[in-house]
Amino acid sequence: MRTTVHDVASAAGVSVSTVSRALTGGRVSPATRETVLRAAERLGYRPNRAAQGLITGRTGNLGLIVPDLRNPFFADVAKGVTARARSVDHGVFISDTDEDVAAELEAVASLGRNTDGLLLCSPRAGDAELLEVADPAATVLVHRRVPGMLSVVADIADGTRQAIGHLRALGHRRVAFVAGPEDSWAGRQRLAGLAGDDTEIVRVGPVAPSFQGGVLAGDLVLAGPATAVLAYNDLVAVGLLHRLAARGVAVPERMSVVGYDDISLALMSHPPLTTVTVPKERAGVAALELLLRRIGGAGGPGRPEAAPREAGITLPTSLVVRASTGVAPS
Repeated sequence: MRTTVHDVASAAGVSVSTVSRALTGGRVSPATRETVLRAAERLGYRPNRAAQGLITGRTGNLGLIVPDLRNPFFADVAKGVTARARSVDHGVFISDTDEDVAAELEAVASLGRNTDGLLLCSPRAGDAELLEVADPAATVLVHRRVPGMLSVVADIADGTRQAIGHLRALGHRRVAFVAGPEDSWAGRQRLAGLAGDDTEIVRVGPVAPSFQGGVLAGDLVLAGPATAVLAYNDLVAVGLLHRLAARGVAVPERMSVVGYDDISLALMSHPPLTTVTVPKERAGVAALELLLRRIGGAGGPGRPEAAPREAGITLPTSLVVRASTGVAPS
């Protein structure tokens, strides 16, 4: 039989209205709140979310918007978000915008009205567009920075520097960089990591951030002087490997290939892909915790916290060396 608020009130020796106030952050003494919380925990009481929402004005639900769930990168971020949300009894609505800016802005407006807060993962819309439709007080960005909004990002530029440094140590002096979408914030960070190095960078693209984008880039890379290639992401890199194999180009003997993100496919490709590891699930967890603290929902009801002074969190990246890179051909 389901435990009710009346059972908790009886066990704590208080009224039902006192239990309601204690569980929703209302005005009760600390001792009474502690008594009610202990009684609720002992009885295994779980408040009805819909009923609690009528009192608190909260739905208990959050929104996560991603550009493309077919990309394992975003699926991994979603796993981190949903696992952490489940642990604090929050639901998550996920919207896949298929890399479409109009669909993304529509999802922000829709989910913003029907959830307590939003996580926007690698949004494609411009800064001004996001600030116009998203509430900065109830939104956290993942792998994107916008002035005035909280974010959790990876040190993408440093990851690029690590990849180029690795290729340079192997003797590569001409490296092709296959660029992704021109409006990608992450893409601009990758380019920033290329600045200041005396390695000759041969830019290819932009291409779609997908397997097919990598296949299309393969012939363009082979038409140039590069002996190594750094791809926008692992999906592009795997597409490159596919096209190089079709052209009879040995990897890494004739061409070294480096990806970005370290998705599960990177280890399953042939040869296994050297790539930059970007925190995905960890970023999802960190972003959700930032959001819960921001809206006052970390582990239970409470008052929203003021925005932290910093813009958010920056997580480290690291290079994982596998069999797709080798010494430059003489």
